[in-house]
Amino acid sequence: MEKSLQAIDFKQTAWKSCNYCSNYFFKTPREFIRHLRDKHCSVEGGSFVCQYGYNGVCSSLPLDGVSDEDYEAHLEKYHVSQSLKEVEDKWNIFSAAQNLPSVLYDPSKGRQSNIFTKKWGDSFTDRQVISASPHLPKIDWSHFEVYCRKIGKRFRRHVKINNTHQQQQQIQQNHNQPFQLRQQNDHTPSSLSPSSSISSLQILDNSNFRNIDERLLNEATIRDIPQIFLKPDLDFSKPETFSLVFNGLNFINSDADHQDLQEKLSHYLDIVEIQIAKQVSQKSSSFFHAMTSQDAIMEEMSKATANVKKLREKLRNVDDTLVRQSLNIINCERVKTNKQIVLEKLKLMATVHQTQPMIQVLLGTQDYVAALDLISTTQEILAQELSTIHCFRHLPHELKELEKIIDKMLMTEFEKYTTSDLNRPLLETDSRVLDEDKLISIISGLLRKKNFSFIDLYKDEAITTIKALIKQLVIEVIAMSDAEICLTGSGEEAQSLSLQEWILLLDTATISLLKILKRIRLIHDVMLHVTDSSAGKGMDEDLAYLNDSDTFLSMTDYNCIESKLTNMLQSVGNYCHERCANLVSNQSLEQYSGSLEEMEKLSQIVEEFCSGCEEVIGIKSIPLMTALKAQGNRFSQKFHAERKSKLNLLLDNERWKSAEVPGEIQKMVNHIAKGDFMWTKLEDHFNGPSLVTPMLMVDNEPYALVGSALILIQIVSEYCRCASHLPIIASQMSRNVVDLLRTFNSKCCQLVLGAGAVHVAGLKMITISNLALVSRALQLVLWLMPHIKNHFLKLDQNGSSTGNLMGWTTVEKDFISHIKEVELKMLSIVGQLVNSQLNNWEARPPIPSQSFRNISRHFVKLHEAIAQVLPTEQIHGVFRIVHKNFKDKLREQLVRNNIVNNGTPQHGTVISELTFYLETLRTLKAMPANELSDETMDDIWIKF
Repeated sequence: MEKSLQAIDFKQTAWKSCNYCSNYFFKTPREFIRHLRDKHCSVEGGSFVCQYGYNGVCSSLPLDGVSDEDYEAHLEKYHVSQSLKEVEDKWNIFSAAQNLPSVLYDPSKGRQSNIFTKKWGDSFTDRQVISASPHLPKIDWSHFEVYCRKIGKRFRRHVKINNTHQQQQQIQQNHNQPFQLRQQNDHTPSSLSPSSSISSLQILDNSNFRNIDERLLNEATIRDIPQIFLKPDLDFSKPETFSLVFNGLNFINSDADHQDLQEKLSHYLDIVEIQIAKQVSQKSSSFFHAMTSQDAIMEEMSKATANVKKLREKLRNVDDTLVRQSLNIINCERVKTNKQIVLEKLKLMATVHQTQPMIQVLLGTQDYVAALDLISTTQEILAQELSTIHCFRHLPHELKELEKIIDKMLMTEFEKYTTSDLNRPLLETDSRVLDEDKLISIISGLLRKKNFSFIDLYKDEAITTIKALIKQLVIEVIAMSDAEICLTGSGEEAQSLSLQEWILLLDTATISLLKILKRIRLIHDVMLHVTDSSAGKGMDEDLAYLNDSDTFLSMTDYNCIESKLTNMLQSVGNYCHERCANLVSNQSLEQYSGSLEEMEKLSQIVEEFCSGCEEVIGIKSIPLMTALKAQGNRFSQKFHAERKSKLNLLLDNERWKSAEVPGEIQKMVNHIAKGDFMWTKLEDHFNGPSLVTPMLMVDNEPYALVGSALILIQIVSEYCRCASHLPIIASQMSRNVVDLLRTFNSKCCQLVLGAGAVHVAGLKMITISNLALVSRALQLVLWLMPHIKNHFLKLDQNGSSTGNLMGWTTVEKDFISHIKEVELKMLSIVGQLVNSQLNNWEARPPIPSQSFRNISRHFVKLHEAIAQVLPTEQIHGVFRIVHKNFKDKLREQLVRNNIVNNGTPQHGTVISELTFYLETLRTLKAMPANELSDETMDDIWIKF
């Protein structure tokens, strides 16, 4: 029987481990199939060969290869599903999941009418769902994986040895069984004891049971009964169930059919009764064992009862002799402890009684923190320790009122201190806080009360002081003025002050405001230090006395106070900037036109005040710098309008003739070439008079210029010097210079190329000399542009001039385009003259002809017009283009007159004309000598 059970258990769990691989365990059949594919399968030409068996040969599929789908079906049928089938066909007692006697004799069920119609198994009795215990952990397969892999090999070895041992015991038992039965049959029933009689009766019953229809027992099993009778939900009231059991039964059937059905059901009943009887007979040994062990249990119970009585008697003696006296000692100790508690409470009451006099003493010494701590501690004691004492019932209310009085006292003292500190005279050596110990005590008390409004109070008082200070300064400036001025509003609206008086007022105001800001910063630092100490952030020597008390500020309160202090300091600083900005605003200075020196002084005052404020309050303030920049922009606009108007007037009156160059202009250009725009006439005042030169030397290159171009250099230098003195308007000045140069370029184009000078300046005509001077002036501006642009880029502090680079690039392109247009205009004039002469030319004597004489005369005039103005390279370029145009026009004339280089008289005439032409160019040195050889004229002939 044990072998059968082991075989069933092994077959049902065969897929959980591999029989031929150690340490392989699987949770699901699918994992087992995957293992068979990986370790026990070979693929040959697309066919799968199973190798799960001894020596790598499967007993079901030894050598044949199958497809993938067939191989999957083979694994399911022979290695997985086969393992799940039951091995033993017959049902036996060990297949049961319930105890049959306990089910049959359950007193709670009473008489059960359907006991013989139920199918025996785990569902024979009603199930009760038992919930999982909350004290037990949930165990799954992962908890046993390590253990199973560790002892897997040992377990299989143990099973093998155990199976061998059981087989040996079974063989020995079978060998001894006939002898035992023979001994039992030799005894008579009369000679047996009661217990022996029961055993003999049981053996006899078993023998009789084996003799009852041995053939039926061996052939009929529970499997012969249809499954419908074994279902737990068998219900004949359902039509489908009734039709299955009594299939084909109706009133038409004969009695023979009814008899057959009855015999069949009786046969099923006999099978069930036989199986039940078999189980009852097999349980007879359990009944005998229960009868024999009952007397022993009763005897042990009697002994246990006697022992319990003896133990209770001993416990009673121990209680009388040892326990009661010890309990009396504990009671006395409890009485002593209670009396000590009463004594401590009386001492505490005496201490609380002295609270109010002690608070008065502490307030007299201005130790507000200690007084507030004493009040807080007393309130805690009254609430926790003395809450039931009737004589102190009014004390908490009195302490609360006293705390409010201290709070008002602190605010009054702080307001008095603030007023006296902010309104005392401003001294240069004012670097210490007035009565610092008193201030620390007041602030500590306010922080202890969590009254943070003193910061806003100090900010308001500081702003009021600043208002009064500025008004007083305005009154002092007005008192020094001779004019009658009416002071209104906040004090800075008096519009009748002169520009010098406004600058003096601003200078005095900024100095005084910096002093008052430094004083406010000292108070701010004291407040911050006290706050740090109160929050445990660090201790100062002046705050060492606070070490005796606990820190009482939370991090939330500390962050709030720190934020309010920073906001207070920055707000006061910004307010100072706003008041000063009103002094520098457009309303204050709009009626005056300040000079560069005055604007520089104003800028210096503002920048010093802004840097001082930034050092004190820690941030940059915008209002004052914005007001200064607005005033600077107005100054730059006026400055630019005056210079632009001056330039336009000069250009309108320009005669477009070469002007002499003063020595100051030459020195200025020399400094500009070094990147220095700060040179003025005053620097060269003691060096004697400067020499006047006919041309301006720029990088060792002569420039013949008109007077307006020389004035333009001075004007541009003034722009650059102004930007150096006032960097705040450097970007605006840069844009103004670009606009000025663009105006100069467009005005030159209108007056010369557009012939506007004929009407404005009274010129008879625009000559090539005028065009050359314009071109040279434009070239000088192109030379100036990089120096001017670099100067403004150096002055750029915030990168604001970077946006002007596009303007510089555009105006530079405009100048280059204008220069090309001037050259094209000169070439157009000469080209028209040459073309008119060649149109009337014929290849015949005299030589040189009048046309070539006129062409040579025009070239001589062209050279005389540009030789003293343009550089040699540019002269060569002009004549090179004129020469090219001449050859192109001459080639057309030769083709038109059908003249070729064939040695005819006409050919000789042309050669003579060209010799005269080239000799004229060589005499003028209009181009390099290698470009004026006779061979250079060969390309005028058309090659056939």
